[in-house]
Amino acid sequence: MPGLVPVLGLLPFLAFVGVFLLWPALSVVRSAVTADGALTGEYLGEAMSGQYRRSFEYSIRLSVVTALAGGLIGTVLAYAVATLERPRWLRQAMTAWSGVAANLGGVPLAFAFIAALGTQGLVTKLLAGLGLDIIGAGFRISDFWGLAVVYLYFQIPLMVLVMGPAIDGLRPTWREAAMTLGASRSDYWRRVAIPILAPSAIGGVLLLFANAFSAYATAYALSSQATIVPLQIRFVLQGNVITGEEDLGYALATWMIVIMASVVAGNVALQRRTARWLR
Repeated sequence: MPGLVPVLGLLPFLAFVGVFLLWPALSVVRSAVTADGALTGEYLGEAMSGQYRRSFEYSIRLSVVTALAGGLIGTVLAYAVATLERPRWLRQAMTAWSGVAANLGGVPLAFAFIAALGTQGLVTKLLAGLGLDIIGAGFRISDFWGLAVVYLYFQIPLMVLVMGPAIDGLRPTWREAAMTLGASRSDYWRRVAIPILAPSAIGGVLLLFANAFSAYATAYALSSQATIVPLQIRFVLQGNVITGEEDLGYALATWMIVIMASVVAGNVALQRRTARWLR
């Protein structure tokens, strides 16, 4: 009977997940693979062809670029923060900022970057005064690289939050033991630290990929014509409902669910491996 208490405590959470996550996801998948009550793969095939396939390629490319760049910069920043001894308040400030910035998005973030890097943005004008015309060079805040810069604002802090505990988990005794056995600093990093941090780093990059792939409001506020998958789903559902092709939108969402579920599953597997070293 005592063993049932934790299970009973999970019931509200499981009910919440079932009602607001699993049931809607299953309903979307069911609508994508059925037509007039019969199974069909027509909409799933159409969702991976033509302009919709290009949208997936665009979203995946944007997610990969921001995940890799954010993962690299975030890991370096996390290590710098974790090893910082003075001033002590700076580490707490960086951690607090990362927690806020990692969850900041949507219209406020888009407006901030338009005000900074838009055609008439403050930073744009300052750079132009220094002889660097980014607009003339082809930079647009609503284009691929513009979106990438905006996404990095919340990707880098998220990686800091992911890698912070992993870097803190590197025990000084491991370094001392390696040095005692004759290892150099590079040997320690190559044979001890990097293999331990690698699962967290790869898992963090996967998390960043999922974070960028599912982003919607920021990209829509910057450019409603951006060809990312979430915006294509919106266009299809709002524009094709009268023609009876709303199931195509569900098919796009189904492929998005498959990609996201695969990425999250990989991240969970890597985090489990990392947890063994952090105990």
